[in-house]
Amino acid sequence: MNGYSPIGPVVGIVGAGQLARMTQQAAIALGIELRVLAGTPDESAARVIVDTRIGDYRDLADLREFGKGCDAITFDHEHVPTEHIRALAEAGLQVHPGADALVHAQDKAVMRERLTAIGAPCPAWARVSDAAEATAFAAEHGWPLVLKAVRGGYDGRGVWVCRTEAEVTEAFAAGVPLMAEAFVPFERELAVLVARSPHGQGVSYPVVETVQQDGICVEVLAPAPGLDPEEAAQAQRVALNIAHELGVTGLLAVEMFQTAGGLVVNELAMRPHNSGHWTIEGARTSQFEQHLRAVLDLPLGSPSMTAPVVVMANLLGGDDPDLFKRYEHVMAHDPGVKVHFYGKEVRPGRKIGHVTVTGDDLTAVRARARHAAVHLATGEYT
Repeated sequence: MNGYSPIGPVVGIVGAGQLARMTQQAAIALGIELRVLAGTPDESAARVIVDTRIGDYRDLADLREFGKGCDAITFDHEHVPTEHIRALAEAGLQVHPGADALVHAQDKAVMRERLTAIGAPCPAWARVSDAAEATAFAAEHGWPLVLKAVRGGYDGRGVWVCRTEAEVTEAFAAGVPLMAEAFVPFERELAVLVARSPHGQGVSYPVVETVQQDGICVEVLAPAPGLDPEEAAQAQRVALNIAHELGVTGLLAVEMFQTAGGLVVNELAMRPHNSGHWTIEGARTSQFEQHLRAVLDLPLGSPSMTAPVVVMANLLGGDDPDLFKRYEHVMAHDPGVKVHFYGKEVRPGRKIGHVTVTGDDLTAVRARARHAAVHLATGEYT
């Protein structure tokens, strides 16, 4: 970066996906300089952030060089080796979240052990080394059985819902370490987004409902419709307690199942999260601004909503890559729709953007968001 001299604090983001890209919007208003570590110059955030470094997040030397001059380092994915994160912190770099916290989002078995220890509501679970142990777990806790890759799974990948011993054997054929969980007969999926700063300030956004399709979130409804206020408050307390007990700094997304018997924690993510994209237009402080505030240990912003109802719908790629030719219809049909594209090549099923709509009536707002998302992705009308 010859001739480039940062004016404000520098936050380095390891990873250059859409989360880093959307964080740039918040950084501009705050006077924060972003630096991203990208694998290639055509990644989503690398297309819009001036200070882009090309390197390998699995290479400690690349990470050390990247961190020089950064006031804080954070991540847009959880795949950086834990030992590298620890080494950066030992070298005096401010890394948020730290290795001891982030490992709970990297390793599902470690997460379950810790959540169980602090009394967070979890399904029955166990480490399993082979199909026989998994089948024995199912015999005790019932079928179907859920097998999860201990590391690396996301958006439904690395998760097997097994109803027979043959399906268990097939899951182990993937050749990755697995853990077993009892199947949770849930009513719907919820998510709670909280933020915690290094000095311990914490805030929680309203609880949202996430709508899944083939293991991928397609829609987020804020706040979760019809959720009992006491259960909503409980979900927020659980999430804030997890952030405190695990020492999270930055954002923490806690995915939960709502069941007839109460809430059950499903997954954790320690970064901005798909369930929080609605906050760009729908909250006083977006999740991206909140994450920057937290990792720099600045006072956290208000998480209150800007409208009674907010709906975010993900844009999934289809067969036609030319989304921009459909902009005109969406903008003319509904000027209140906010469209966000991620600068990604269109591929079937890939998250390439999202739309957000705010309003007063859930049914109407949801219909508007669906119309825009379906038309942009496919050219069809709802």
